[in-house]
Amino acid sequence: MPTNLNSSAPHIVDPANYPGPFKDWGVIPTMIEGESRTSGIVLHKGPEGQSETGIWICTPGYWNCHVTKDEFCHFLTGRCTYTHESGDVIEIGPDTTAFFPQDWKGTCRVHETIRKVYMIR
Repeated sequence: MPTNLNSSAPHIVDPANYPGPFKDWGVIPTMIEGESRTSGIVLHKGPEGQSETGIWICTPGYWNCHVTKDEFCHFLTGRCTYTHESGDVIEIGPDTTAFFPQDWKGTCRVHETIRKVYMIR
């Protein structure tokens, strides 16, 4: 798998099947039900944390979600449901792309462990 995290353009080929290693990022702090654990890898972090991109993995559970910066996501594996505080429901499955604007608030219910590539700015 030709992956290079130290190149001038860090990249991972086939991120859905990339074996890691992944860093344990702990339990979601806003759990409602269950215990969603997160892990991942950061491919790039911009100066002063202005942007970040990587792979994020989250195990099943149900939690309050508040997006603090614009986030673009492409979900690779798993299933989850995001419900905006307005009641708008977003069903996520493999190959779903979503954009969550800054200050998006609602809940997330992870049905099957999800893996996504993300870009935060």
